[in-house]
Amino acid sequence: MSVDPMTYEAQFFGFTPQTCMLRIYIAFQDYLFEVMQAVEQVILKKLDDIPNCEISPVQIRKCTEKFLCFMKGRFDNLFVKMEQLFLQWILRIPPNILLPEDKSQEMHPYSEEEFQLLQKEIEQLQETYKTELCTKQALLAELEEQKIVQAKLKQTLALFDELENVGRAHGTSDFKESLVFLVQNSRKLQNIRDNVEKESKRLKIS
Repeated sequence: MSVDPMTYEAQFFGFTPQTCMLRIYIAFQDYLFEVMQAVEQVILKKLDDIPNCEISPVQIRKCTEKFLCFMKGRFDNLFVKMEQLFLQWILRIPPNILLPEDKSQEMHPYSEEEFQLLQKEIEQLQETYKTELCTKQALLAELEEQKIVQAKLKQTLALFDELENVGRAHGTSDFKESLVFLVQNSRKLQNIRDNVEKESKRLKIS
């Protein structure tokens, strides 16, 4: 069998020409074996019709196997020539022929060095894309954080507005005065709570 990989032909046919030839070889071998079996059966049947025949089935089998080896040897010699003919003139794509998917190479030919440069450029573009993608993801994450901070800021401003309204309800229009007023009341409430807790502990002890 041929050792030429014939990859371009495999791209066109969907299988390697060598595989095709191997299947043809196996098919011929199987057919030759089946024919010899059929011939042997016919000979044995004819011998049964001959009275006092001295030829035994074992002799017929030996002769059949010997003839099969002879035919196989002749077929192998013929197949080598047939394989060379098929692989050289039938299953081979001429070097000046391009497949449809490779027509762009004919319109835009490039050397090995140009191909390497294109490969490097593609790799650089891929790295640039990855970097930009990571940057975009970081910006989106930062934008989400800013949205959260903005929402909390709105809540704080709303709280300050509410505190200012409470201060106005108690006669203090200035926000600073309202804040001082709330702090004082908060301290008073804390002192009351501490006194209540102390009194509660004292009662439990007594």
